[in-house]
Amino acid sequence: MDRFHGRRAAIFGKDIHLDRMHPLFALGLEWSGRFGITSFDASHACVVDWFSRKVLSHRISITLEADFCVEALEEALARYGKPEIFNTDQGSQFTSQAFTGVLRREGIAISMDGRGAWRDNVVVERLWRSVKYEEVYLHAYASVSESRSSIGRYLGFYNARRPHSSLGGRTPDQTYFDNLPQAVAA
Repeated sequence: MDRFHGRRAAIFGKDIHLDRMHPLFALGLEWSGRFGITSFDASHACVVDWFSRKVLSHRISITLEADFCVEALEEALARYGKPEIFNTDQGSQFTSQAFTGVLRREGIAISMDGRGAWRDNVVVERLWRSVKYEEVYLHAYASVSESRSSIGRYLGFYNARRPHSSLGGRTPDQTYFDNLPQAVAA
């Protein structure tokens, strides 16, 4: 078994082997405070494919309401299909009826990190570190729209061109698209 198919995650208190047969998406929320050393506070939500580290969707909001998290979730489901399991922390956005209702409607198992258990969602935590140190801390955004645009460009770079040591020097896009299920000939 090669490096790309040997990933594991602790979900539902069990050590689960992750491959394309057991897709897992995760959503993380980062409250950035003074975003890019500017005069506005913002929250950033990203949906990530755990296997490939690919950012499937993202949203930035100046509130901590659940709406922008639901939008990111629905976009990821519409564009990439539904995973078997969706992992988040226990934030109010993710325990809201609006958010869990989408997951229940789609028949997706809900997994929530244990309290203070950052390792349960380490893929998203590593993404936040990269976003902060490689993008946000290097720019002083003048507006929310500028931060959305700039971070969106960075996430495009992150998916398509930034190699990851955890992926054997490959990009999230390479890993994601090279491991899609093959269509069965009729």
